[in-house]
Amino acid sequence: MSHDLLIKNGVIVDGSGMPGFRGDVAIKNGKIAELGKLSSAATRTVDADGQVIAPGFVDNHTHFDAQVTWDPLCSFSPQHGATTVVFGNCSLGLAPIRPGTAKRVAEFLSYVEAIPMNVLDTVDVEWESIAQYMNRLEGRLGVNVGNFIGHTPVRYYVMGDEAQKRTATDDEIKQMQDVVRDGMKAGALGFSVSRNKGHYDPQGVHIPALWADEKEIFAIADVLRELGTGIIQCGGGRAPELNGGLMARLSEATGRTVIYNNLGQTMRDPDAWKTHMTRLEETSKAGIRAFPLCSPNRTTQHFTMKNCQIFRGTPTWHPILLSSDEDKLRAYSDPAVRAKLHEEVVEHKGTKIPAAGYSLKWWDYMWVEETKLEKNKGLKGKTIGQLAKDQGKGIIDAFLDLVVEEKLETEFILAEINVDNEAMKQILTHPNAIIGLSDGGAHVQFHGGYGYCTRLLSEWVREKQVMTLEHAVRRLTFDSASALGLYDRGLLRPGMNADVVIFDPDTVKPLPESIVHDFPANGWRVKEPAAGVASTIVNGEVLLENGEHTGALPGKVARNTYYKANA
Repeated sequence: MSHDLLIKNGVIVDGSGMPGFRGDVAIKNGKIAELGKLSSAATRTVDADGQVIAPGFVDNHTHFDAQVTWDPLCSFSPQHGATTVVFGNCSLGLAPIRPGTAKRVAEFLSYVEAIPMNVLDTVDVEWESIAQYMNRLEGRLGVNVGNFIGHTPVRYYVMGDEAQKRTATDDEIKQMQDVVRDGMKAGALGFSVSRNKGHYDPQGVHIPALWADEKEIFAIADVLRELGTGIIQCGGGRAPELNGGLMARLSEATGRTVIYNNLGQTMRDPDAWKTHMTRLEETSKAGIRAFPLCSPNRTTQHFTMKNCQIFRGTPTWHPILLSSDEDKLRAYSDPAVRAKLHEEVVEHKGTKIPAAGYSLKWWDYMWVEETKLEKNKGLKGKTIGQLAKDQGKGIIDAFLDLVVEEKLETEFILAEINVDNEAMKQILTHPNAIIGLSDGGAHVQFHGGYGYCTRLLSEWVREKQVMTLEHAVRRLTFDSASALGLYDRGLLRPGMNADVVIFDPDTVKPLPESIVHDFPANGWRVKEPAAGVASTIVNGEVLLENGEHTGALPGKVARNTYYKANA
């Protein structure tokens, strides 16, 4: 038999977790055809000697909802080996949209996920329904994409501005059920909600999903039970799971898998991960499918005080963050404002700790990355706490004196998440946590995140050896695909989709981040490239070779089991 593509002489790590073996992989008509020592002819042959042949990675938590309309690759996920990306997370999305409301719906996505609004303004919204949005993407894709139906656009579609004022009536809940039912029948992968109290619109009001009570959430989620398909995704699900078991109760009530954010270690609440693991073991023993995501990334935020979001939700700082640069400078120079900021975020009077964006002693985990003035170059690498001590000032004065002097252009880094190696070892190997959470397409001017796959393979497998290569590949492929209901990918098996990544296990890693100006409206973002990824293959076609696009657009919209059974 002649094949379309033959990958020879590699080490096949098939996604099952079983030991890798030397062999070849043959592909025909977008499917895996054969594995073994093959001698059949092929239109194209790729030599993978010394490299691993694995299923394409599944980037399970992204916000490419808008970016996919102008960037069919959803960069930079495929550069790190991802062949399927899933967006519509955390209750957000760009469908459904009533005519004339596109800007308002985009504002929710923009402010929560830190995607510049001037960039989103360039999106030509040619759809109203969820089905129309999905069909708009079909045929224009480099990677495969799947989407959740976001509670926020659904609620706004049905309730308009009332969606941010009150609970829904029974009739409004029924209308939301109908919208979600239509979207699920069109093939959406599930329904996403948010319980993250740090999710605001640009005006400082909680996004629509956060105004929903449990009655509404359970009623809409019941549509998935009714159809017997899809998963439920929740942004900010950890707190309501630990304080009332909401994630587990949703899964029990609907019979569907619930995936939520997240199991992680944070200096904002240093031992919370241990409590969370204990809860996971309880729900697992009870046979409940409620799984948190976890990330191998050590989350850092690069920011200036022009675009800072860290102190969102605090009484005095939040409105300042929303103001013009001139008003920011005026506020930061005002001793009375500084006194209030000191009370709220240093003494923590009237604010809840742990907060959404910072820890009890955030000044010990925030440092100066770059200064604008030559005379301040020596401050690079110093924490805000060190500045205060060296200068004999209070935390707020030391911080804001520099900010004002450099007219908001000083670059800072905050790093409080996943910094404890021992905790990370236990988190990444926990059987009931799903590795992912790249947040690709979000926070585009703060950090990358796309490189979670290559970081797992480099730092945590090759360097720290917290798991085997085979285990890591399974975590990046089969585990996510299965949890998401994508049963046609995640393994190298005859008949499965030919989504494949070829990488060098000795050199694969994420590379340093840089700034690129490649967004619409002259927008810029953080770029995170990869080393050691030789080829990313989607549906049997080579999409990327050594990180460069071949020009192929073989991606498809991934749809749920109900759609496939009834198409």
